[in-house]
Amino acid sequence: MTPTSTAVDELDLSNCDREPIHQLGRVQHFGYLVAISMDWIIQHVSANIAEIFGSDPDALLGVPLAEVLPQSAMHTIRGKLQLLSPNDGSERIFGADILGNGRRYDVAVHISTSSIIIEFEPMVEHALGNGNPGSLIKAMIARIQRSETTDALFNECVRQLRAVTGFDRVMLYRFSDSGSGAVVAEALNRDLESFFGLNYPATDIPRQARRLYIRNRVRIISNVKAEDVDVVPATNPSGEPLDLSLSVTRAVSPIHIEYLKNMGVSASFSISIVIDDKLWGLFALHHYSPRHLSMEMRSTMELFGQVISLVIEGRLAKEMRVIEEAARDVHDRVVGRLVATSPTMEELVGFADDFRELIPCDGFAVWTKDFVRTIGQCPFPDDMPGITRFLNRAAASRIYATDELSSVYPKAHEFTGRAAGLLAIPISRSPRDYLIFFRKEIVETVNWAGRPDEKPVEFGPNGPRLTPRKSFEAWQETVRDKSRPWSASELKAAEALRVSILEVLLRFNEEAERQQNLATQRQELLIAELNHRVRNILSLMRALVVQSRTSAKSVDDFSAIIGGRIQALARAHDQITDDKYQAQSLRSIIQTEIEAYVGHKVTRVHLNGPPVLVEAKTFSTLALVFHEMVTNSAKYGALSDSLGEIDIVWRVDENDSCEIRWRESGGPAVQPPSRRGFGTTIIERSIPHDLGGEVSIEYHLAGVRGRFLLPPQSFWLADETNSNSPLPGEEGTALTHDATQTLVDARLAGKSALIVEDNMIISLDAEQMLLDNGAARVLTAMSVKEAKRIVEGETLDVALLDVNLGGETSFALAPVLKQRGVPFVFVTGYGEKLDLPEEVDREVEAIKKPFAADQLIAALDRALTRNTR
Repeated sequence: MTPTSTAVDELDLSNCDREPIHQLGRVQHFGYLVAISMDWIIQHVSANIAEIFGSDPDALLGVPLAEVLPQSAMHTIRGKLQLLSPNDGSERIFGADILGNGRRYDVAVHISTSSIIIEFEPMVEHALGNGNPGSLIKAMIARIQRSETTDALFNECVRQLRAVTGFDRVMLYRFSDSGSGAVVAEALNRDLESFFGLNYPATDIPRQARRLYIRNRVRIISNVKAEDVDVVPATNPSGEPLDLSLSVTRAVSPIHIEYLKNMGVSASFSISIVIDDKLWGLFALHHYSPRHLSMEMRSTMELFGQVISLVIEGRLAKEMRVIEEAARDVHDRVVGRLVATSPTMEELVGFADDFRELIPCDGFAVWTKDFVRTIGQCPFPDDMPGITRFLNRAAASRIYATDELSSVYPKAHEFTGRAAGLLAIPISRSPRDYLIFFRKEIVETVNWAGRPDEKPVEFGPNGPRLTPRKSFEAWQETVRDKSRPWSASELKAAEALRVSILEVLLRFNEEAERQQNLATQRQELLIAELNHRVRNILSLMRALVVQSRTSAKSVDDFSAIIGGRIQALARAHDQITDDKYQAQSLRSIIQTEIEAYVGHKVTRVHLNGPPVLVEAKTFSTLALVFHEMVTNSAKYGALSDSLGEIDIVWRVDENDSCEIRWRESGGPAVQPPSRRGFGTTIIERSIPHDLGGEVSIEYHLAGVRGRFLLPPQSFWLADETNSNSPLPGEEGTALTHDATQTLVDARLAGKSALIVEDNMIISLDAEQMLLDNGAARVLTAMSVKEAKRIVEGETLDVALLDVNLGGETSFALAPVLKQRGVPFVFVTGYGEKLDLPEEVDREVEAIKKPFAADQLIAALDRALTRNTR
């Protein structure tokens, strides 16, 4: 019957991917195979097994292996099996007199599903460097590692392999992401034509073959003309063929044999290079006459492949690290400029040169609010709306990159000459705004080892199939409509830039827009601001929790670390908002952290410097830095004992920068930290990153010394004429911390308190604070109604009222409590000054969330004091 054209049309270059090459049911001519069950009964044998066992297959099948092999051989094989897991490689025995008849064999043992497969090969002598495989590999790797460049390393690898194995041609074949590959290094006999630089299509090595190359790292084909040997029976009683994926003697696919014959190759050997569990490349060894390597030599080369995979991975990682470090330096410089200028989205085009230095391109565009600004070689403005609509279909908040835009966006064919590749960074969600990098078309000539699509159709007993191509002469293909690909390091740089713009820059622009529209959109803007702040707070809290856990030794220690850092931020926030976001003194920032953490040891910290006012926007940064310095000193430094002291001195230097010197003395001997924790990162990187300043920390035996440099734009000197007046935050305190606490404890002792709070966790936290500070009884309520019932039926001494109780406020409780003479304090989560109703006494105090125990107790104490006057 003449096959129809339809059958031919259905064939394509991927048909080879479906060939079950691991279940061919044959072994190569040099091998012998015995498959046994888990209870050591022979299930399958190779048809040539009589050559070593003296019995035909029919006489062996179903027989216990112990009746065929001596007890010593059984013991050796069982020992090797002890080292194996199912489907996890094979164990080898070299030069064993397995039958006790003086004939030596190399043996490989592995487990395949429910069978144990034992393979035998007659031992072949090969020189292995004084008979020691380890010495041979060590010598080869030593020579290879002396190579200075990656290309030189590749060339030395193939040279060493050719010298050791004696094959006519040794190639290093590297795969691309598409599955095709290229010869990147080659060593060969001088009479042979070079394949160096030639490309091979993905279809030359089918997908299932790639999987086997990962599982079975070496593969020998000693003679393409030799007849393979059948495994009998072909299937088990369930009708399933034997899985030979991990077999060392497994026969070769007829299609691959035909491929090698078409190349004129008589024998081949391959060594897999696996990096990150992926097939990165192959060493392909070709010989133009039959050539066999012993199992011991093949095992040695398998070890070489594993070691050289690590060497190549290390070299590639080092190269990537150098590239990424350079990109990071550019990124930091670019982001530093962005932070300093805080541009709007529309003004980002002014940073085109910086962005193009970070991500090289031929054209750059900023698309914002349905308007485009371009620099360099880009599509025309009329093309941009269509491109952005295409980008809008991509995943939100992810960069998108392609080096062949026309393959996914057909209209790009109209401007391929101007832009063939695209990388887009989304910088907002709604509307979608983008930074877009374009690369022009590069017309490239690719040299293939023969036409990749030249696989004729042949008809056999199983119908039509694609055969390997018969020509391997160099064939050139001209590739158009593509740009230079975007590298992995460029994609990482793009992602880092996206995060920086969203988290560092756009918040300023969004805030500016909110302020501009405040008069007409106040309610909407308040909601947007709330969402924005909550996201930032949650992100910051998550970062503090994740980064702080490594330095905590216990749950209590972890709680203390987190609580301290959160309170440091809260104190800085209070200092800002209490004076309507005005500048505050440097002294107050440092003194607040000292008083909050070290208590009575505050007298051992000496502050000295001119009246420096710090910009409000730098408060959080400085608060966290000095919080970490104070806590470190209290844990490990001068404040960790009863003798040490700290001198903190600041001055304005000749460059108009504020230099702060931190010097500890008199404490225990200091040792540099053994590891770098999150606290150290905050100290060393916050001021340079957020303020553009400098930080250096030195760990002297006598005490820690630190130097912090604030740039001129982050501070100024107060008016010298008023320098004798205390600056904000510099007022003296009449009582020491211990004296104040003693007084508070005395006033709260035995008191009954009411907490009105709709959040159970906050309510429980406040309740514990009151009980810990002497209160005898604490009652709680979640609503005004419930609180009134308690006030009317109980005797109370003091009350704590959360302003916002969900659908109502606690202001209605003020007259009831005042009538009964119960002093009270409000708690609020609002950042601005609390607007109290007219019926509430102006002297009633309000504290802000999050509050620490000392803040809460001090506020209640003041309320109790006012009530006794």
